Amino acid sequence: MASVFMSPVSVSVSVSVWAPTNPRLQRTPSTSMSVSLASSDSQPPSEDLDLETTATGDRSRKDRRRVVRLAWEKLVRWSRSWRSKTKIDVLERTNKVVVLGGGSFGTAMAAHVADRKAQLEVHMLVRDPLVCRSINENNFNCKYLPKHKLPENVIATTDAKSALLGADYCLHSVPVQFTSSFLEDIADHVDPCLPFISLSKGLELNTLRMMSQIIPQALRNPRQPFVALSGPSFALELMNKLPTAMVAASRDKRLANATQQLLASSHLRISTSSDVTGVEIAGALKNVLAIAAGIVVGMNLGNNSMAALVAQGCSEIRWLATKMGAKPTTITGLSGTGDIMLTCFVNLSRNRTVGVRLGLGEKLDDILSSMNQVAEGVSTAGAVIALAQKYNVKMPVLTAVARIIDNELTPKKAVLELMSLPQVEEV
Repeated sequence: MASVFMSPVSVSVSVSVWAPTNPRLQRTPSTSMSVSLASSDSQPPSEDLDLETTATGDRSRKDRRRVVRLAWEKLVRWSRSWRSKTKIDVLERTNKVVVLGGGSFGTAMAAHVADRKAQLEVHMLVRDPLVCRSINENNFNCKYLPKHKLPENVIATTDAKSALLGADYCLHSVPVQFTSSFLEDIADHVDPCLPFISLSKGLELNTLRMMSQIIPQALRNPRQPFVALSGPSFALELMNKLPTAMVAASRDKRLANATQQLLASSHLRISTSSDVTGVEIAGALKNVLAIAAGIVVGMNLGNNSMAALVAQGCSEIRWLATKMGAKPTTITGLSGTGDIMLTCFVNLSRNRTVGVRLGLGEKLDDILSSMNQVAEGVSTAGAVIALAQKYNVKMPVLTAVARIIDNELTPKKAVLELMSLPQVEEV
């Protein structure tokens, strides 16, 4: 009988030879021989293998680190080269900026611009005398962001003429549904060459107009310079100087670049775009989608349904926006997907809050009456559906939100209806 034992290092063979003492009796061992063969020539010792593996791993890690370091250094060199060519003459030439509206985002942007240059005058046109007095006497907006002190060069007024006189740029933060009447009242004081940088997101309910259409028409000047500023940006975080990124979109490339120079800082990145339609439509529709996301939270429908709903909503926004002439890359970029993620997933969103309370069973009128800020998605929802019909686009999620807002569908019924839609191929 032979038994063979093998290892990576050696081979051992044991052989037992049996010789019978009596053919009819059980065999007994007569001879035993053991042979041990070293196998060092065929395979290295395990210690050598371990050392070689370790050395190879170390070299591989060093190579990876070197590649990453070189890539980062290349990026830094490119950044420094680009910054050295960046012009800052726009900020140097700017002496006065006017902000229309005294809400939270208008206030945050006023503070941001004022911090860019101490000699810059930033005038906020507000309608509430109490807010005006609070800003001028105490450097606080007592109604919005009351815990944050404003720079000394932020000045509030209720007089449109004095606010607009001599302004180099105008930041417009009046809610969409009130913009037309507001601007018509002050149109006589607006310089026809004054660039309007719109911070407002939404669609006018009855006319389906975007801000790029509302502002020039309300001012009776089709050539009024216009920029749409949009992106994932909460006023509170902007005031706290947390890293933020936005997009300045204008059909006038020089104006988009000037806006970038005016606003970009160490904590605010400004990208430029020529796709005004894409930036505006994404900014308007994401508010409606945020209401749907809030409903999911309020009804405690779970993470799976939230992911499915937001993905479907993103597709619906892309379908409509591209039909209207927007670039698909805009919808998947900062002012599209970026803004959608922020508004749908974070508690600071006003529109999401409306949805949460609807999902909990509260009445819309009670919700809106308890809020001191405008949730644009509520009024935009109906306009979105009208646009969808105009461009022949099916938008089941956003249509369901509009029906809930119109009190024609309960959130629970809407979920059942959406889950009962035909099973189709994803597009």
